[in-house]
Amino acid sequence: MIKYREILRLHAQGISQRGIASSTSNSRTTIREVVKRAEERNMRWPLEEEITDQDLLELLFPEKHASMDFRRKPDCEYVHKELAKPGVNLTLLWEEYSLNCRSNEEIPYSYRQFCRFYHDYARKTKATMRIKRKPGELLEMDWAGQTMSIKDDLTGEEIPVYIFVSALPCSQYAYVEGFLSMNAEAWITAHIHAFQFYGGVPRVVVPDNLKTGVVKASKYEPVIHTGYQEMAEHYQTTIVPARVRRPKDKASAESTVGHISTWIIASLRNQEFFSLKELNEAVHEKLMEFNQKPFQKKQGSRQTAFKEEEHFALTPLPASPYEIATWRIATVQYDYHITVDKMSYSVPYDYVKYEVDIRVTRTIIEVFYKGLRIASHKKLKGKPGQSSTLTDHMPKEHKQYIEFDTAYVRKWGETAGSNTLTTINSILASYRVEKQALKSCMGLIKLADQHSVDRLERACERALRYTSRPTLKSIQTILKTGQDKLPITFEEEDCQGEVKSNPYGFTRGADYYGGKDK
Repeated sequence: MIKYREILRLHAQGISQRGIASSTSNSRTTIREVVKRAEERNMRWPLEEEITDQDLLELLFPEKHASMDFRRKPDCEYVHKELAKPGVNLTLLWEEYSLNCRSNEEIPYSYRQFCRFYHDYARKTKATMRIKRKPGELLEMDWAGQTMSIKDDLTGEEIPVYIFVSALPCSQYAYVEGFLSMNAEAWITAHIHAFQFYGGVPRVVVPDNLKTGVVKASKYEPVIHTGYQEMAEHYQTTIVPARVRRPKDKASAESTVGHISTWIIASLRNQEFFSLKELNEAVHEKLMEFNQKPFQKKQGSRQTAFKEEEHFALTPLPASPYEIATWRIATVQYDYHITVDKMSYSVPYDYVKYEVDIRVTRTIIEVFYKGLRIASHKKLKGKPGQSSTLTDHMPKEHKQYIEFDTAYVRKWGETAGSNTLTTINSILASYRVEKQALKSCMGLIKLADQHSVDRLERACERALRYTSRPTLKSIQTILKTGQDKLPITFEEEDCQGEVKSNPYGFTRGADYYGGKDK
């Protein structure tokens, strides 16, 4: 815009038109026209302080001001809302504004004037200008350099407390919490509490390159810690670590850390705390004061800027918070079990001697092989040495011992043959204790593995011709001597009827001693 006041001031001081043109960066033709119009309207320097260059334009060149009225001013409120959307900037909005003006046969303002309108609007009515920072886009976080402490009420020893700090760059809204450690569990817990404090999740999280979050720092392809990445996937956000030794990548967090060191850590330096809960309650009170403190150079505070400008842009929280998990690596032993905290958990026996990843939560133990979950167990608690074994993880040979009971042996006997089933039922009925009977049945099954099922069936058939209650020993004798391979004689067939009618098995009758039954 032409500097009308400066031209009239320099002209009143007797500066030549060439000198005025050099000072104001306007052409001599423009300066000559301004001086002429001022003399025609009898305007002399000094002018009143309230008169601006815009007022002088209306007074000296009313025709130009009238022509400018035909230009359509941009809707700055619409521009402000659109800038909150990802990828939208002032250049794009000015292009859209210009096309819209031309389609309606209106004259658009230049890009420079368009930006000036928006800057004036943001400065007068809003706390945050959305040019460099999009609302809800970034959340920067770091550990503060200074620490606080709590005192052991028994020994009086001072225990250090590490301060976690996060800030949203758009509104500068901060969250602060103290932890007794800077390990991975504390780091992830701090993120969960920060998301709950903000009531939403940003699209990008910008941490420092600390070992608990970043396994391998890289400018292009950093390797994120497994548990940290899992947390980000749960909240549907992205982790983009700051570059090594580039604090400007998280300038808001660095700046907030400085403010927190003064307004929270330093202000509580004279207070003593005997528990972490007590310390965090005091930190929370100071944090509320810090967020509600008015800005020095613009209207509002961090809290009002967050509520009005940024909260709506955050992604909603998931239905349930992330459950913190730790990851470990183990090799599956020959008994197809892995050990976690002195407890054993089974995995499919096919993975024996394979290296697997173990995810441990408060209630669940999960085992992964190359990203595929192969086992899941409820976490065991109590006395060490317990084991959790699933039948599906066992080899076929081991399953039969787990399922070995009377129903199993009878079912096996049905597949072997009717004589074998009869023998099994006889053995089961001959023992008072079930375990003893099952032990004899197991010996019978072993005989089938050793000699074949067909030979066992024939051996049982021959034994049943002599007695209705054959024993494991008699079956073993028949198979060992090969009697099952011999054809059955007529005497054995006749004997079969007599034996079966005798309820006392191998009891010798009167015929054996040469007498007669009475």
